[in-house]
Amino acid sequence: MPKTSRFSIYLRIIRLGLPILIGQIGMIIVGFADTKMVGLYSTESLASASFVNNLFNVCIFASVGFTYGLTPLIGSLFTQGRYKAIGMMLRNGLLLNIFFALGITAIMTIVYFNLHRMGQPEELLPLIRPYYVIYLTGIIPVAVFNVFAQWAYAINRTRMPMWIILSANALNIFGNWLLIYGNWGCPELGLTGAGLSTLIARLVCPIAIIVVFFCKKDYREYKLGFREGGFTGRCMSQVSRTSWPVALQMTFESGSFSAAAIMAGWIDAVSLAAFQVTVILGTLGFCVYYSMAAAVSVVVSNAAGTGDSKGMRHTAFAGYKILLVLATMSSAVFVFFGPDLLRQFTNDPAVLAAGLSLIVPLVIYQYGDATQINFANALRGTSQVMPMIWIAFVSYVVIGLPATYILAFPLELGIYGIVLSFSVSLFIAAALFMVYFLRASRPLPQQAQ
Repeated sequence: MPKTSRFSIYLRIIRLGLPILIGQIGMIIVGFADTKMVGLYSTESLASASFVNNLFNVCIFASVGFTYGLTPLIGSLFTQGRYKAIGMMLRNGLLLNIFFALGITAIMTIVYFNLHRMGQPEELLPLIRPYYVIYLTGIIPVAVFNVFAQWAYAINRTRMPMWIILSANALNIFGNWLLIYGNWGCPELGLTGAGLSTLIARLVCPIAIIVVFFCKKDYREYKLGFREGGFTGRCMSQVSRTSWPVALQMTFESGSFSAAAIMAGWIDAVSLAAFQVTVILGTLGFCVYYSMAAAVSVVVSNAAGTGDSKGMRHTAFAGYKILLVLATMSSAVFVFFGPDLLRQFTNDPAVLAAGLSLIVPLVIYQYGDATQINFANALRGTSQVMPMIWIAFVSYVVIGLPATYILAFPLELGIYGIVLSFSVSLFIAAALFMVYFLRASRPLPQQAQ
């Protein structure tokens, strides 16, 4: 491939990834703002929000992961110019994702009626219950928005979802200010106000993107395909085959982090607090890597649509080089500004000391995280995603969880061992995702001749 063509791949990944990155940064900012504003209101509200948010993390990741199955399918159709087929695929994908979100809602409703059995302090339950119900109500809107967002990403319109996300985030922060503290004559609702503000923002996102989809003239052919296309078993089967593996992969990955948090709590409260702060910092890196990796998935799917195996591989490794640079930049931030970042979340000297001791394992796992995100998304772009299920299960559950326990307890490394264990599962997953991507992007016999 000519150098100019390779250079253009870098530019395309960055051009597609930057709007996603800006949207991710906006979500990080609103998450930090939520935590600070609720925390300043009361410690009980912060503890209740932490419990509910962590309880829903696995569900949200699973729901969002299920929407990712649409990206390679739509990206391939986009390259072929089959715009009406994209509209029909979107219609079928939307229905499947709504059913998936309803299933998650049903499961979490059962959990709601058993909150009193989860060992939480009795005095927190009056705060937890209304916040939980509000959070539960937002699952379906999140799924609907992400379905249309994946459509936009796959047709290379990444800026439109970015502006919607940023606007909703600003609305969320303003709503927090109004409803948590009761400003401008609004009722002072505390944690419930924060939940309502988040729900309003989550409702605005799907409404806005649906209005754009149906009203913008540029999307006329997609709209015709959406309206005229029926629900077909073949189309739903295609979406299911690419959606379930990604959803399960993200469930296993996020579930392993949740299990690690439980193990951190077995040590002591300081270790648990240090773990939470460290994971928040790690999330900064994850969101940066995900943004560019999502662009890699789109470009790989476009190349797959024309059978360009060389283009698929060049895209994946161009994206990997970009992510390695980003991982190095994130690591430098953690090393040089770690103490200042930690102080944004706690003033407890013991937690700060424990958090500082975790900078080294935090930096190590950045490279594993960047690698597995890149090649997982590259593999997703090929639509050959079935291996993602067992790769995630083996890496995060079969190997990752025992490694976390062994490093923390039998080897007596404590919280340091827990964070260090992330590198074990992430690097194993990274290697397997890379191997299977290389298999999925092999040239066809006629191409190799």
